[in-house]
Amino acid sequence: MFEAKDADFFELEEEDFDTLLASDINFRGTVKFSKPFFVCGCITGSIDATSDLFIDTNAVVCANITASRVLVRGKVEGNIIAQKIVFVAEGGSVSGDITAEQVILEPGSTFIGRCNMIKQK
Repeated sequence: MFEAKDADFFELEEEDFDTLLASDINFRGTVKFSKPFFVCGCITGSIDATSDLFIDTNAVVCANITASRVLVRGKVEGNIIAQKIVFVAEGGSVSGDITAEQVILEPGSTFIGRCNMIKQK
């Protein structure tokens, strides 16, 4: 197993988040937030954040994403730019380019796109 410097992020559960998009919500438009955000439903549009984004198992996000840390357990169609880390868990999928300081693709995840790993200044 590996040691990730942001391991606390991967242990968060739904109840640890103040802001949640429930599984019965389909949102179209631009989502902007500055506190950690948990997605269980569907988002179509764009996500522009200065905080963490958690995409749950049955969530579907069709959007370009900018965030600090992104954990994908569901499905993302769009590009992801993260200041720190993008983690695609087993069963998660990303169809789009990923740009981040650290990128982790668990066995059993799906990724179609290009990956750019950058160093933060």
